[in-house]
Amino acid sequence: MRGRDDDTGEFLSPSRSQQRRDALEVFALAEKLVSLPDGQLAALAMPDELRALVRESRRITAQIARKRQLQFLAKAMRREDDELIENIRAALQNDREQSRRESAELHRLEALRERLLADGDEALAEFIAEHPEADRQKLRQLIRNARIEREKQRPPHAFRELFRALKSLLVANTSAVSSDDDEVHDEDDPADFDDSDFDGSDIEVADFDAPDFDDENAPS
Repeated sequence: MRGRDDDTGEFLSPSRSQQRRDALEVFALAEKLVSLPDGQLAALAMPDELRALVRESRRITAQIARKRQLQFLAKAMRREDDELIENIRAALQNDREQSRRESAELHRLEALRERLLADGDEALAEFIAEHPEADRQKLRQLIRNARIEREKQRPPHAFRELFRALKSLLVANTSAVSSDDDEVHDEDDPADFDDSDFDGSDIEVADFDAPDFDDENAPS
């Protein structure tokens, strides 16, 4: 990101250290884009050419070739407006926060299920007091069946159904309180950003402008 001269309004040339920091930040962003599921990538506002380049970069898995392709992708991103890059970064941050909220809700539901299985009617009575709309008889039956499944090492059908019943009740409750509350979409843990083998620590600013990365000769 470049500053402006207060007197002339002209862009100031960043120092070499700042150029390196900017390059590494864009490289890290390029890694995140490549790791995104296709649906999440499609939802981001960006030029179609850049999106196609991200998808093409996914196909390259060989270590050295992948690093060169990520550098090529980062170079293409650095040609875009600063506002576009910042918008992409902000959108990914929002998605990360959403995943954290969903993960926290998942763990809360799992802990509630385990307490119901461990404490039985006492825990169920407390839950019903907080959620009087719940079907006490259905929950008691699911708890009983889930305990039997665990004791006899049977497939956890009731165990999973209990989770779904609790999720449905809590989601309905929070939706009634506020439309801004987030729903838990899956029983599995939400996907987080994948860690990459490359952190960009060995990249020089010049790497993004090397002749090997001319537009007509993108790495493959």
